[in-house]
Amino acid sequence: MGGESAERAVSLQSGQAVLEALLRRGVDALGVDAGPDVLARLQSEHFTRVFIVLHGRGGEDGVIQGALEMIGLSYTGSGVSASALGMDKYRCKLMWKGMGLPTAGFAMISQEADLARAEALGFPLMVKPAHEGSSIGMARVDNAAALRQAWQAAAEYDAEVMAECWVDGPEYTASILGDEVLPLIRVETPNQFYDYEAKYQAESTLYHCPCGLGESGELALRNLAMKAFRSIGAAGWGRVDMLMDKQGNPQLLEVNTVPGMTSHSLVPMSAMAHGIDFNELVWRIMSASLDNS
Repeated sequence: MGGESAERAVSLQSGQAVLEALLRRGVDALGVDAGPDVLARLQSEHFTRVFIVLHGRGGEDGVIQGALEMIGLSYTGSGVSASALGMDKYRCKLMWKGMGLPTAGFAMISQEADLARAEALGFPLMVKPAHEGSSIGMARVDNAAALRQAWQAAAEYDAEVMAECWVDGPEYTASILGDEVLPLIRVETPNQFYDYEAKYQAESTLYHCPCGLGESGELALRNLAMKAFRSIGAAGWGRVDMLMDKQGNPQLLEVNTVPGMTSHSLVPMSAMAHGIDFNELVWRIMSASLDNS
């Protein structure tokens, strides 16, 4: 847990919650704040497997997964390539587009000349770093001047910034555990979008589960979420986020291969609605890594 990404604070919260759940289930577990010496420490202290709760770059993008494979330690969640693709919002959407899966229009902004391509999508737009999570560096823009400013702000976090067509509709999230999609959650916030403050700090964010789509509507989104999840090779557990446009069509947003596990997090919430408490959820995620040993 922890690490050095922009999501460090959230990762520490998730990690502490997971650690306490493992201890309650009788697992001989220790929390490790992943610094530069993490591999040496994992080897010297003779750990047998790793529960990854590192959010963001270095932990969710295939880096730690590849390093653990090099030293022969089993770990939870998706492998190297799926983690890398899930963390890369732009290339993930390219894959979905190529497969015919629904996702809002988008463009990469790597340099100033790319702003024209983003403007051509039409306003409003969402601007976001291509390799960050937790809504870090994201902003809605309604004109060219705001687009330039948002690109410059997002570029502080990532050299690759993505502009995405704004979808004016409800947000749904699908938590995946093994081969099962758990009950969907519809997220409602008074904020302009589901930003960092709405995710981790606000008490005004509402989470609707059941999500209100009805049985057939929810089943359709569950199936879409699993297709999106499996398309990048993700496995074990994760979360797929979607928006519904005004015409009632779903638009895929992103895959989270190491979702949050804090008190405000969506995967534990969805699991609870399915009758799986937090301790059992953590146990199942860890147990799945035994199959990969």
